[in-house]
Amino acid sequence: MFRRREPVPFAFVAEADRFRSNVTPPPRQRASRAQLLGQSLIALTVMGGLTGTLLFGIPALSQDSSGASRVHQSEAHR
Repeated sequence: MFRRREPVPFAFVAEADRFRSNVTPPPRQRASRAQLLGQSLIALTVMGGLTGTLLFGIPALSQDSSGASRVHQSEAHR
């Protein structure tokens, strides 16, 4: 018989590892059309927000090398 090394205060805790229930849980209910539509709209909104963030964020993070060359050209004409 399997014995635990540490002391267990209650017998049912010690036997919990090998206990199997014969009661099956009730089947999950399917989501209604309204719930599916709501979940898909939320997913599309999140994906659109992330896409918009990338579209506006990447140009803002890129280094503008043409701006630096314009400053140098204007200083050279002075």
